[in-house]
Amino acid sequence: MDFSVLWQAILDILQKSGFTYFFTATNEAGEYVGWMNLVMILVSFVLLYLAIKKQFEPLLLLPIAFGMLLTNLPNANMFHPEVFIGDEVHSIGEMLNDLVNIPGGAGLLDYLYLGVKLGIYPPLIFLGIGCMTDFGPLISNPKSLLLGAAAQFGIFVTFAGASALGFTAQEAASIGIIGGADGPTAIFLTSKLAPHLLGAIAIAAYSYMALIPIIQPPIMKVLTTKRERQIVMKELRQVSRTEKIIFPIMVTAICVLLLPDAAPLIGCLMLGNLFKECGVVDRIWKTAQNELMNIVTIFLGITVGATANGQNFLKMETLMIVGLGLIAFAFSTAGGVLIAKLMNALSGGNSINPLIGSAGVSAVPMAARVSQVVGQQENPSNFLLMHAMGPNVAGVIGSAVAAGVLLTLFG
Repeated sequence: MDFSVLWQAILDILQKSGFTYFFTATNEAGEYVGWMNLVMILVSFVLLYLAIKKQFEPLLLLPIAFGMLLTNLPNANMFHPEVFIGDEVHSIGEMLNDLVNIPGGAGLLDYLYLGVKLGIYPPLIFLGIGCMTDFGPLISNPKSLLLGAAAQFGIFVTFAGASALGFTAQEAASIGIIGGADGPTAIFLTSKLAPHLLGAIAIAAYSYMALIPIIQPPIMKVLTTKRERQIVMKELRQVSRTEKIIFPIMVTAICVLLLPDAAPLIGCLMLGNLFKECGVVDRIWKTAQNELMNIVTIFLGITVGATANGQNFLKMETLMIVGLGLIAFAFSTAGGVLIAKLMNALSGGNSINPLIGSAGVSAVPMAARVSQVVGQQENPSNFLLMHAMGPNVAGVIGSAVAAGVLLTLFG
């Protein structure tokens, strides 16, 4: 037996393996970059731990983390970001042609990413969200719309801050939308305006959404007095079935007439809600909120994670995005609370608990639960959950409208 041939074969296998890539890979400028993929694989392990053990938004964080793992495994060729990020493709045909011409062939995640690139997945997620959303508290108390709008304040503050730090208008808009606390909206807008930032923005958005119970309470307590936190609100009136059916139709018509670019998100959100409230399409209502939403969630998460390639992700701008995302959340929370304080003062000072203003961010129903928990810490007999759900669901509409505004201005 010729051991030299066997040894050479072993060396060839090792040289072509991903393990060797970690220590030898360089970019076009000759810089050593293999370590970046290794770091991102370790980051994916951390995110998997947080999703599984700590249950931080596991339905999306887990597939995002696994997509990150797949895209950073050398030579797996699951995803080719150069085909999508920074290109000027305007038709499906041209995009598919680019995929077919990838040396060695396109990977599975390349084809699945088309759903992100073409803006398909986020609206379908909104369809499922609409199927699970009760707009009754908002209809019962229309003033909640003001709180949902006020809680988008962080989006525009962060847009200004990101612009001042040197980000382009498109990048700043994508970073600012993190303050809406709505992952699908952030993904939808970023995929249109700044796809090269998609991984960082998606991970920041979902990480901060999971940390809402930690981020919001200190801000809420600093901006309110003990007496304000103890305010007991009157019970909401019952909303008729007719009102619930008319609401999604009217919101769609008004919002889309004002902001056509918001149509995919608003339209799908309200269609899903109409499925729920009309009572005549139970089969598609159940399918949209269960099977369809679960399938799309898998595809969306794994492909968004795939954009977090080491060379694209490990940059100073990523740390800046994470920091700006926290600022966006803080200002959005503060905006909702301060407007609720103002509304309470204008109504006599004892009818609106300002804590419900923090629920104006669109993390449904987590933000509303935080308002309930903080309120009961001050007054155990208080029940703010349904009052907070009004601003909470208004925030879903508000974040979609904000995305439409930014897309209209900078798209």
